[in-house]
Amino acid sequence: MERLTTVILAAGQGTRMKSDIPKPLHEAAGKPLCEWAMVAASDLSDEKPVLVIGNGQDLVKDYFGDEVNYALQAKRKGTGHAALMAKEYFENSDGLVMIIAGDMPLLTKETLQNVYDAATQEGVAGSLLCAKVDDPTGYGRLITNYEGFAAKIVEEKDASVDEKKINKVNASVYCIKAKILMECLSNLKTDNVQGEYYLTDIISMMSADGNNVVPVLTSAEECIGVNDRLQLYDVSLVLYERRRKQLMKNGVTLIDPESTYVSYDAVIENDVIIYPNVTIEGKTLIKKGCTLYSNCRISNSVIGNRTVVENSVILDSVIGDGSQIGPFAYLRPGSNIGNGCRIGDFVEVKNSTIKDGAKVSHLSYIGDGEIGEKSNIGCGVVFVNYDGKEKHKTTVGENCFIGCNTNLISPVNVGDGAYVAAGSTVTDDVPSDSLCIARSKQTIKEGWKKYRK
Repeated sequence: MERLTTVILAAGQGTRMKSDIPKPLHEAAGKPLCEWAMVAASDLSDEKPVLVIGNGQDLVKDYFGDEVNYALQAKRKGTGHAALMAKEYFENSDGLVMIIAGDMPLLTKETLQNVYDAATQEGVAGSLLCAKVDDPTGYGRLITNYEGFAAKIVEEKDASVDEKKINKVNASVYCIKAKILMECLSNLKTDNVQGEYYLTDIISMMSADGNNVVPVLTSAEECIGVNDRLQLYDVSLVLYERRRKQLMKNGVTLIDPESTYVSYDAVIENDVIIYPNVTIEGKTLIKKGCTLYSNCRISNSVIGNRTVVENSVILDSVIGDGSQIGPFAYLRPGSNIGNGCRIGDFVEVKNSTIKDGAKVSHLSYIGDGEIGEKSNIGCGVVFVNYDGKEKHKTTVGENCFIGCNTNLISPVNVGDGAYVAAGSTVTDDVPSDSLCIARSKQTIKEGWKKYRK
């Protein structure tokens, strides 16, 4: 393959979004708009993509870090000017440059591969993406010559009455030989209605010089750009629907697909059953045979084989095989649950390890702790991990029994096989195989009621 530099134009202000967030960072189906272009082009080049940024540049840089190269368009003078700002990355290249609008998240890898392949044909200087649409209003119209090559693109505001009737439109993706692109960008003019440097003008310049540009036709759907929240909603619906169909084809059962939202970065193995109103975010892994009942949110977590999760929130956590989670469990970041465990209703776990076969069945808080294998934590147990200044650890050994309404005041250790009586407040370590009773002696005052007043 020829060397390819990918340039993504993401410097627009996005005023119609009515937001303090830069337009490129608005998310469609869990990814920022401009990241979809990066994903679609990721297989075409080993080089980092070049992101042309402007409005909110610091926020964009904070998000992407060193995953991309940056070019700054400090003043917005049009798309041609934006592409020129990235020239340091391709001006001395003998390869190709692919320029992609950063607000078209429905582009696919297959389509960009077609654009690249067309640009590498013999006797061709480049290619561009186009589509036939029912209503071309707002799009640049593509005009071809008698050989079928692109002759020029006329923007809506500059189009004549007859040109506005053309329904083959520019889709804002170009793949051009770097040397030719550099020459064209350097000679752009602003003699148009908007007084801007149009990137589209490079097509007429190339045609005039006898450089053939191949139009590559795609679906109208892929050409949808995002300029406001309604369009953001529209493209998100399409992306999520694509994802659902992909999952079902790979052996995942979705009881109500339209209410299921699964990240493109998540991996869902076959024979997983997902009930309505489930959201799976980030780089989550759901292993074979799991059942996710309604109203679960799982983010950046691993769920082991045959585990059942019901109506729970799981964040940045790992759960082993054959465990049962919920209903109404809350696993906060750093929770590590073993195989065959039970984390029941209204149990909150944070930054803790619960080993194989242990049970925390209901109404408990496990924070900064460790629970050994096959231990049982009774109802209402609290790991009191915070002293007002620092967090401390509580360790419960194997085969322990912690009675209901027990407070374990960390730092404290409960040895293997120990029992703690219900209602205890434990402040000192409990030896293995012992019984700890840490509560006041019961006192009864008979006849007290009649003397109360």
